[in-house]
Amino acid sequence: MASQDITAHSGSKYSNRVILKTLMESSDGGLGLVGQRIVIGGWVRSSKEVRKEPVPPPPPIDNGIDKTRSKEVSCVEIIQSRIPLLRSIIKVLGGSGYTVREKFESVAPKPRPPPRSTVYLLVTDGSCVASLQVLVDSSIVPPSQLLPTGTCILVEGVLRQPPGQGKHVVELKAEKVLHIGMVDRDTYPLSKKRLPLDLLRDYSQFRPRTTTVASIMRIRSALSFATHSFFEEHQFLHIQVPTITATDCEGSSNMFQISTFAGKTDKKEQSTIDATEGVSLEAIKGALKEKRNLVENLKRSESNKEALVAALQDLRKTNELASQLEVREKIKSETSVKTDTVNMSEDFFSNQMYLTVSGRLHLESYASALGNVYAFGPRFQAEKTETAKHAAEMWMVEIEMAFSQLEDAVNCASDYFKHLCKWVLENCPQDMSFVAKRIDSNCIDRLKSMTLCSFEKLSYTEAINCLKQVAENTFETNLEWGVALTAEHLSYLADDIYKKPVIIYNYPIEVKPFYVRLNDDGKTVAAFDIVVPRVGTLVSGSQNEERLDMITARTKELHFPTEQYEWYLDLRRHGTVKHSGFTLRFDLMALFITGLTNVRDVIPFPRSYGKANN
Repeated sequence: MASQDITAHSGSKYSNRVILKTLMESSDGGLGLVGQRIVIGGWVRSSKEVRKEPVPPPPPIDNGIDKTRSKEVSCVEIIQSRIPLLRSIIKVLGGSGYTVREKFESVAPKPRPPPRSTVYLLVTDGSCVASLQVLVDSSIVPPSQLLPTGTCILVEGVLRQPPGQGKHVVELKAEKVLHIGMVDRDTYPLSKKRLPLDLLRDYSQFRPRTTTVASIMRIRSALSFATHSFFEEHQFLHIQVPTITATDCEGSSNMFQISTFAGKTDKKEQSTIDATEGVSLEAIKGALKEKRNLVENLKRSESNKEALVAALQDLRKTNELASQLEVREKIKSETSVKTDTVNMSEDFFSNQMYLTVSGRLHLESYASALGNVYAFGPRFQAEKTETAKHAAEMWMVEIEMAFSQLEDAVNCASDYFKHLCKWVLENCPQDMSFVAKRIDSNCIDRLKSMTLCSFEKLSYTEAINCLKQVAENTFETNLEWGVALTAEHLSYLADDIYKKPVIIYNYPIEVKPFYVRLNDDGKTVAAFDIVVPRVGTLVSGSQNEERLDMITARTKELHFPTEQYEWYLDLRRHGTVKHSGFTLRFDLMALFITGLTNVRDVIPFPRSYGKANN
């Protein structure tokens, strides 16, 4: 019967445990299941032990012995009772005047059992913000195994209403503890309460156990689901574009190169390197000179043959070490040869390959056959900087639409952005309430305003003129037409002037990728950015060049290697079509939703320059 109860109220088809979200976020807060036996599993968020009142000792037992008589027992009688041989001697010697008592039975007092206690645990399984209070009697499991924060437990018990008025609607009275995953308080990093987010980045394997990061990840998951639902609703096809590519999609030099050449040092060479690691070749050469001088002096003096033999052995060993160091330096110089001097035909792909910075070029080939398509995945940039809005690996949502122009891409991007804001408000109310309480009190109002407001639209030229009119113009970068707008300029437009999303379009040709369509003025291209408050540029898009002669001229002007882009130019040679698209920086969208300031706090395992621990 118990197993039937558990199965009937399980929140998961693939486990016999109840997922806490189905319980804690139900309309009655779980009251409908009061009295039912369920299984829950999770991790201890906080705990306390409450000791029960000790049971009073039982009254003394009356065994019929005359207490007044017992007071008259003499020392001799006590000795008689303890030493049987002495009793016999006293009897023989006529000690009949003394009463010989039987041996006293010494009864050791029974040890008192440890005092009973109840452990109160707040348990979370990561499915929601709320925790379930679980009561475990010390007779079931020793409290010391359950109390540390982070302990994993699987518990079977009966759901009940807490006695009295409290903040918990229901609680679980444990009857069985099915599993305990203990932690070491001394080494577990989350034993301390409320660690700041920047310190949590060093423990990315544990930080989702914190309430803050768990809420961020649930919001991020909702954004991912909302992305697919939006494009599915508008009949886009989801395409997986390659992560490894031979094409520099953005004309950028900050790309991660892929090669199998590194690490091919053979074992003999590697052992040589290991044996000489930390030893300087220059220092060894200096030691060699001293040892040779010592040998020459000993040879001339001929006074101590044993010292000469020892010096010669020492010189030989030093020579061997110097030879090993020379081999090490040679290996280092060979492995540090630049890739342009390496014969790439011997590499895995037979030519230079990179981690992609953008999937839009590959997506175009499918838009040219399937119409409207989108991709969702990681993109990589090897920038040796550590800013709050950039990481080496970031997730992007990219779309391409056939038979469309710049205005179509702008409208699609605006609708998609509003859809994400609305989706989170409707589907993550508990997480957003927590974020408003713990991180940004204005986050909910900000999202509501995003779904209702119209976006400000201005050309690049108008944006330059607008910023030049700012009285307290103290921008670090001078405002000149043809120069890329910096994050400082863009944030000022969205945060200070318009206080809402701003769409900037028709950029100078020099500041946008080679594939963007040239406008009729010959100076600007059909590109746009959506700049939002707090984050900056969230979306970048364009109408792409469909004219073969124009894009060919552009690649030659930028001195791009022709062979890398032949496949892309083929799309213009055969069945070309007007098309447009955009890229939304997914991690920055999560940053905007939560009100956080550093993108590393919304990425599950952030990678940045010099930092990748797992």
